[in-house]
Parts: sequence; C-alpha cells; structure tokens
Amino acid sequence: MNAHSPFDLDAATLVPTPDGVANLSRRRFLGVAAGALVLGVALPTGKARAQAEGAGAIAPKPGTRVPAFLEIRADGTVKLLSPFIEGGQGINTALAQIVGEELDVNPARFVVECAPPGPDYALVNGLRLTGGSFSTRSSYGAMRRLGATAREMLIRAAAAKLKVQDGELTTEDGKVVHAASGRSIGYGDLAGEALLLQPKDDVPLREPKTFRYIRQPVARLDVRDKSTGRAIYAIDQKVEGMLYAAVQHAAVLGTEPKALLNEADVKAMPGVHSVHRLPGAIAVAADTWWRARKAVEALKADWSAPAAQGVDTVSAEFSSETMLAALKASAEPGLPSETEGDADAAFAKAAKIIEADYDAPYLAHAQLEPPSSIARFNADGTLDLWVPNQMPELFQMIAGQTAGLTPDKVKIHSPLLGGFFGRHFMYGPANPFPQAILLAKATGRPVKVLWSREEEFLNDAVRPLSFSRFRAALDGAGNPTALEVRTVGEGPIGRWFGSIFKAPVDSSAVEGIVEKPYAIPNRKMAFAKLPHPVTIAFWRSVGHSMNDFFYESFLDEIADAGNKDPYAFRLALLKDKPRHLTLLKAVADLSGGWTRGPYEVDGVKRARGVAMASPFGSETATIAEASIEDGAARVHRLWIAIDPGSIVNPAIVKAQVESAAALGLSSALFEQVVYKDGVRQDRNYDSYKILARDHMPEVHVAIVESGAPMGGIGEPGLPGVPPAVANALAALTGERIRSLPIAKAKLSGA
Repeated sequence: MNAHSPFDLDAATLVPTPDGVANLSRRRFLGVAAGALVLGVALPTGKARAQAEGAGAIAPKPGTRVPAFLEIRADGTVKLLSPFIEGGQGINTALAQIVGEELDVNPARFVVECAPPGPDYALVNGLRLTGGSFSTRSSYGAMRRLGATAREMLIRAAAAKLKVQDGELTTEDGKVVHAASGRSIGYGDLAGEALLLQPKDDVPLREPKTFRYIRQPVARLDVRDKSTGRAIYAIDQKVEGMLYAAVQHAAVLGTEPKALLNEADVKAMPGVHSVHRLPGAIAVAADTWWRARKAVEALKADWSAPAAQGVDTVSAEFSSETMLAALKASAEPGLPSETEGDADAAFAKAAKIIEADYDAPYLAHAQLEPPSSIARFNADGTLDLWVPNQMPELFQMIAGQTAGLTPDKVKIHSPLLGGFFGRHFMYGPANPFPQAILLAKATGRPVKVLWSREEEFLNDAVRPLSFSRFRAALDGAGNPTALEVRTVGEGPIGRWFGSIFKAPVDSSAVEGIVEKPYAIPNRKMAFAKLPHPVTIAFWRSVGHSMNDFFYESFLDEIADAGNKDPYAFRLALLKDKPRHLTLLKAVADLSGGWTRGPYEVDGVKRARGVAMASPFGSETATIAEASIEDGAARVHRLWIAIDPGSIVNPAIVKAQVESAAALGLSSALFEQVVYKDGVRQDRNYDSYKILARDHMPEVHVAIVESGAPMGGIGEPGLPGVPPAVANALAALTGERIRSLPIAKAKLSGA
C-alpha cells in the first residue's frame, strides 16, 4: 500500500494515521473437525510437499500451497469453506458445482460459508480477494482437485471397511458403492477413517464430457434464504450488550472536528450513552440506532477549515469542474503504456488526422445496503469484528493496527454483501469498521456503527473522474494508420496496491485503452499520473467502465471519418483475430443482423451502435438500439455476446451479464458524483439519479465458449454498454457524446 493506505493506531489519541501495509504472512493449516473430513488441497508451486500421514501431516513451507477446506458431516451434508465472499455474484453456487462434480455430491446438498482469515486461501495470484471477476477462474482447478481428492480418500476408506480393492468401488451422490455385493456406505460414515489417510497428489479428474453439474444452470443455493428473509447481512447482525452508533462526517474531506458545541444537550437526549469525536467525524452511541442518528444529527461541531484552493487536497473551491480542468491542463509527458510501430511517422504522412477529448465523472457505488460494522473487545484480549469486506486478511491486519492488537488476536466475521462491485475494499476514511473499533474501545461495550444513506453518499469511495485525449491518423482510403492516446489521472490499483503491483503505469487507469485487438499498426499510448484528492475506489469493471467508452466511441469516429460502416470497419480490423471475429458476428446474429440506421419502429426513429471490450480475461461484443424521447436518450434493446472461454453455470453467467448491462446503462445515462465548493452535492437517491425500471431495456445474452482460458463473469458485461449506446445515439442524431453521463447532453433527435 502507498501513503494513502490506513490505518496505524496512534494510541495516545486513538486517531488512525496513514502508513504502509506489510506483506501478508503465509501459513499452512490442516485441521480436523470432530466427525468431519477437513481437507487441505493445494496448488503446488515449488518442490513436492513434505510427506506425512493423516491429520498430523507436516505443513510445507508457507506460501507454497493454497488450501481449501472441505467438511463432510456425519449426516452426509457437505460444508465448503470458501475463499471468497458471496455478494450476489453466485460464487457459492459455482464452487459447490465445481467441488460437487468431482466429489460426486449434488450441489444442492452443500452449505458454503466464507472461510476465516488465513493466507492459505490466497488463490488470486498469491492474494486472497473477492474482486476483479477472479473468484471462479482463479479457483476452478483447486476446487476440482479438492473434490477429486476427497472422493479418492473416501473410496480408500470404504475399501478398507468393506475389505475390497479400491478399483471395485464407485461413488454415487454422497456414497461409495460396491456394485458386486450391492453394499454402499455414505460419505458421512467414512469421514473418520478417511481422515487417517494421506491425500494423493495425482488424483485424476473427470472428463468434461461426463460433467453432470458443471456447465448446467444449477439453482442458486442462496435463493430461498434471500427470498424468505433468512439471509443475514451486516445490517441485520447483533451481539449481546451492544450499543448503536451513528456518525456525522465532515462535509469537506480532510477537515476535523475541533470542538463539540452542544455536547451536554445531546448527552441528555433519550437513550444516548456517549458522544465522541473521531477522525474526520463525530459520533453518538445510544441504545437504538434511531436514537443515535437523531442525536448525531442534532450534534453541532466546530470544524477545521479546508485549504482555500487547489486540487492537492479537497479545498474550499474544489469541484468536479476544477478537477477535470486540471486533468486537461496537465503538461506532464507521462509514461508509455503501449507502444507499437512508429506513430509519429504515420502522423507525419497521414491523409487525415482527427482528434477528440473524452471524460467520465466520479461515480458512487450507491449500494442498497449502507455500510456497517460491529466491534467487540473480549475479556481474553481478542477482538471480534463483523465487517463486510472483500479481503478478510487485509481487514484483519488493519483492524489489529487500529485496535493495537496483533492480527491473530482479531477474529473477522465476513457476512453476505448487500452491495458489492469494489465497495468493500480497504479505503481508509470510506470504511466504518475503524470507527466501530475506536468506539468499542472508548465505551467498553460492543458497538455497531451503521452509516445512514446520506453519510454513505457523502463518504463512499468513488470511481475516479477520468480523461483521455485521442488522435488518429488515416490514409487516403480512410484506414487508420496510427492511434495516439494520452490518459491523465489516477487508478485504484496504484492508490491502494502500489506496493504490491509495482508497474510504472497503473493498469487500472489504462485498461480498455491498451491491448485492444484491432489491427491499427502504429500505436502510442501514454499515462500521466495526477492524483485525486478524494478517496477513489474500484467500481464494477474498474478502468474498463470508462475507458472502453472512450476507445470504442472514438473508433466509431475513425470509421465515420473514413466513410466506413462501424460494424464492417471492426470486422476488417479483426480479420486476423478469429476469437473476436466470431464474437462480433455472434452479436450481430443475436440482434437479427446488423443495421446501423436510422430506421423506424412504430413511427419512431431508432439506430444501433456496436462496441467490443476485453475485460478480465473475457471478451464481449455489444449492440444497443436507441431512440430520442423528449430530448433524452431511450435505450430499447441490448444484445450482448460474451466469450468467457468456458463456463460453470450458464444461468449465473446470463444473470451477471444482465445485471452488468443495467449498471453500465445507468452509468452511461444518468450517474455522476458532483463536487462543488469542496462538498459532494448528492446525498441520496432523490438527487443521485440511477436507472429506473421504466428505463430498463430488453437484454439478450449469447454465451460463446471458445475454449480459451476461463475468464471473469461479474464485470465483463458492463464496459461495452456505454459506447454501444453512445454510438447508437451518434448514428441517430449526428451528435457525438464525449462526456458522460449522456443526460447532460441536449439531444435533437434529428
């Protein structure tokens, strides 16, 4: 982490101060639960593991294997401790399908829970996180080996019990079967014996042609609990004896409460336990949250003054407009992010040169569940923390620093996420759990901090406001010979993971602009870093969410400048890219055949736009159909073809693409976080406009499995939507939208 990363605990003042995060330690755990089979299955990355037998196995060197843990109970049910957090993306169901396939247990009989902190679960490039559309693709091989290894151990245990050879046995949905004698034994009755056996490293996996669960639309495991109210989110959780705390944050980020002006009056309000100052906030603890909220809203403070001007901090004059102006005015040469051929020479002899500037605003996560956390200090010196998160080990470490404890003294409870897409990474002042820890320490009681909707909109970490300048050179036939792009700003990887990913160019700032598949021979891409003074975040599809809008819109501008149809233009540029070519043709077929328009439907002019994207190991092609109603954009239909290489659950894939399309359209049409005079202007859904039901189009999804390495699913459906919509509107109106959201533009419909 860089200097923006919280928190170290200043014990004298209980004020977290910025500091770097040390490398995560790694250790190996092989445990046994009574009456259950608990397996550690690893991905070998070094020498063969130490040889040992049974539950007393000697762990290999930390970091050389990545285990997962499987429990088979005496009643035959199966519990899987997942390395990932379920937040509606369906990962629990997918993991049950993968493990169940090899274990030979119907996924419907699985219970999947989030594993406790432990670096052994670091399945994502040596880290443990839920994000980047990594969960299924990073764990697919490990989960298959987990199921297969468990099944093989159960067969050996059954062979000993039945006094037959292993090869005489098969399995059938949770039991080992000896067909010759008609005998069978349930997995639950074999768990104890299986624990005594050494797992094998070379257990064969099923042939894909024999799959029964993988690649099938298995029903979601969490549907019943969510639809009947049994699902427990952070906002639902309670612990005995806890206080509720409500918070009022500084209106201007970075300012502090200097004094409380009516503390005595607020302390006298019904149910109030205590009043507190926190870093950048004031808080009230009470016997109910509503009483805490009413009290903190009545509490008045004298706040420190922000800097008068500038964009180095959130100054009194800071605004979205001043930040965008700073990005546009940046004269820093920047660092090369992609270089191919000789772009300067191509521009020197170009028959035509076109240029355009593109920008996209700050965005909130606007999640349905406002953030909350519970902190409880225990008599034995440990801390229990109930906290929505996407990186349990990192939260454990930061919680320990905040509380003045070593990480092993902190027990993290990771609930279902009622809002996702990057909101629950570690963002310093945008996280409520340090407040819960500080308040629990100050009151000597368990404390639940719950932010109001207004405080969440004020303090949420935002997608960065972004800017890129494009230039293209065309030859006499209208073909592009060179492309130059200069991106200015900052990405969340550089802000929050700079000490881990040390590349000079932040990939999260330029993804969607670099490494595009089109055959443009000369390319010159650069990135100039200009930090944002606000708290920036990952947001669904990260840099792709705006950069693919920039690139694919400008690609249409190139096509228009060369008098070429944008779909045919892309076909020509992809002639040597069979995977992308197949996908582009697939989306055209899905839409009933490409036509740009304008054309009439029920007497109303409509047009179509096309876009492609290559996010998170997957490929997508999108076509949007739009019209103009009362000067505003109306999107009627979206067709999205996705090639994730291979899939686990087609129903989940389709649902994720549809939901990503909705969020992509919401961001394209309406969403923006606006700063003025140092303060965010929108504090709830009444003014922060999002996609409503009457703006939701038909969404048609085609899954194209190319057999390429498995890609992500949760985010790839989003990036193609904004440019496809903008390209459709340009075809319809002749007006090119280069600044989001589209609602800012006055569309003529001509």
